[in-house]
Amino acid sequence: MIRKTIRITACALTATLFFSAFGMNAEASADSVLPGGGVSLALANGNKLEEVTTDVPTMPIESIIEWLQVEEQAEPTEEDLFRNLVIAQVTNYVNVRSIPSEEGEILGKLYNNSVGTFISEENGWYQISSGSVTGYVKAEFCVTGEGAVEIAKRVGKRIATVTTQTLFVRTEPSTECAILGMVPEADDLIVLEETEGWAKVDVEEGIGWVSTDYVSLHSEFVQAESREEEERRLAKEEEERKKARAAAAQKAAQSQGSSASQDSQSYSVSGGSEMGAAVAEYGLQFVGNPYVYGGSSLTNGTDCSGFVMSVYANFGVSLPHSSAADRSQGYGVDGIENAQPGDIICYSGHVGIYIGNGQIVHASNERTGITVSNAGYRNILAIRRIF
Repeated sequence: MIRKTIRITACALTATLFFSAFGMNAEASADSVLPGGGVSLALANGNKLEEVTTDVPTMPIESIIEWLQVEEQAEPTEEDLFRNLVIAQVTNYVNVRSIPSEEGEILGKLYNNSVGTFISEENGWYQISSGSVTGYVKAEFCVTGEGAVEIAKRVGKRIATVTTQTLFVRTEPSTECAILGMVPEADDLIVLEETEGWAKVDVEEGIGWVSTDYVSLHSEFVQAESREEEERRLAKEEEERKKARAAAAQKAAQSQGSSASQDSQSYSVSGGSEMGAAVAEYGLQFVGNPYVYGGSSLTNGTDCSGFVMSVYANFGVSLPHSSAADRSQGYGVDGIENAQPGDIICYSGHVGIYIGNGQIVHASNERTGITVSNAGYRNILAIRRIF
């Protein structure tokens, strides 16, 4: 347990006055804990305050201060929090029901590796709270307690969200070391390791370190989806597909019919929708153009999210100039094996456009500019489909 000592000067002075006035003898030690956080005095029945002897020495203020040590409960560790999770271990999902019985109404779904917070256990069922859903899941399809700790470490994503306008990523955990790259505010970075004051992160330029003074650290888990949320999501996905197709229809023919550069001809776009393929082919036309941090010009220089934003703008789709915000655009695709040309591939502090055949086109860094890479060259945070 972490012990923290709080030195309360005001209380110490009060204690001195009380002890000198009431004539109490006290033995102070560094391990003493003051009940209730203050001084507690008990007078014998019938004694008046003026009858209490006062001819004893006053305790030294230093001793009083030491005696007033209090012990704060240490903040829960990450493992403590993980033990209170309920993690689904199923092929697809487990239903969340209104009562601990298969006769209960289905309130939502807890998908594989999704988590809820443990509330109670009853007759082989766990009561959980997850997202907007509170209900019961069959215990046989879930893991909690000690068993959840290792699974949580594996399925959870430790994320550092940038809280300053421009964050320097350094080669080593020191402000004296060289700058490896820069990351804009609100970008999310995958944390690989944590030390005192520093986090080891994965960025486009490689593995580096960022000061934890300028990031917010948290672990991300997928939570349950209620029936209402599932219905709204499916309806929204269909609406977004229709809007994107309508906006892209008049652009697709022009993009497909335009003469591509020699660089774009060296890569093949295959599979997926007609509009998605058109997006991928359009993006390939700019391979070889420069990378510029904060830029959005496909010809004169752009960064990764500016590239994705500008490519999609050509098809009438408005996207944010932020790789973190791109993680919530369109709708999710489960796994790179299900990706199609035009999908947005989100990484730690980076984003690109899938072109098929396991490849992406993206504005990588100042050294390579806009280029084509294998989609699996880094850990993928999310895959989003616009249409």
